[in-house]
Amino acid sequence: MGGRQGTADTGAGNPAQSFVRIAAPVPWYSDVMARLAPIFLTSLFMTAATLAQTPPPLGDSAKRVIGSWEFSNADRDKKCTATFSGERTAVGFKVEFDANCAGQFPLVADIVGWKFPDNDLLYLLDSTGKALVEFSEVEDGIYEAPTPGIGVLFLQNAAAAAGPPEKPPEELAGNWLLTRGAGAPLCAFTLASTAQGDSMAMTVKPGCAPSIAQLNFSQWRLDKGELVLVPGRGAPWRFEEVEGAGWRRIPEGANPMMLVRQ
Repeated sequence: MGGRQGTADTGAGNPAQSFVRIAAPVPWYSDVMARLAPIFLTSLFMTAATLAQTPPPLGDSAKRVIGSWEFSNADRDKKCTATFSGERTAVGFKVEFDANCAGQFPLVADIVGWKFPDNDLLYLLDSTGKALVEFSEVEDGIYEAPTPGIGVLFLQNAAAAAGPPEKPPEELAGNWLLTRGAGAPLCAFTLASTAQGDSMAMTVKPGCAPSIAQLNFSQWRLDKGELVLVPGRGAPWRFEEVEGAGWRRIPEGANPMMLVRQ
């Protein structure tokens, strides 16, 4: 009886000693977790960093502009090619310009990327992410951007830049009157089909309004379906065809000028 009582006192009668036996594995488990925790946290942070660096997918608006576009001013006497790609840059996506583009448009030297959020504008960005040009779509395949200090810039895809089929020069050769609204004629021109450089010759007849005569028009050409009169100084005058009425100067003012057959 005495031996059995002694054994009972040692096992169940000493709670502290029993607790030590049960908790003995805890330091080993804690040591393993302490070793694994840095590995787990490092893996977690690397995964988060990788996800943060994954660029968002291109939206539908952006996908439509990937490729080569004509980059020009309003008169298209300055133009080059801009090529948009889906390659990611620090500020958006990659855009490249022809080698001669910076000579015509100095601001393109600072353009390093582009972005086009859906239902927004098409932005050309500098290295800090600042928008240097903001294009809005005005027609299918044609974007324009009024740009301070430069004027209106255009982006046109190949189909839009080609324009409608041009009339043969012989069809437009002959005598024309320049009028303003329903008023008296301002000037009379003769358009020739004779080549003169990259345009064709034209003659200004006597009796023109002084404001027209002083421009010294001497050439004309067809460009993307528009009729262009080239003055001796200043910007070319552009006209669009109005079915059955002649050619109307663009952009159109409150009292538009028209070219009509004489």
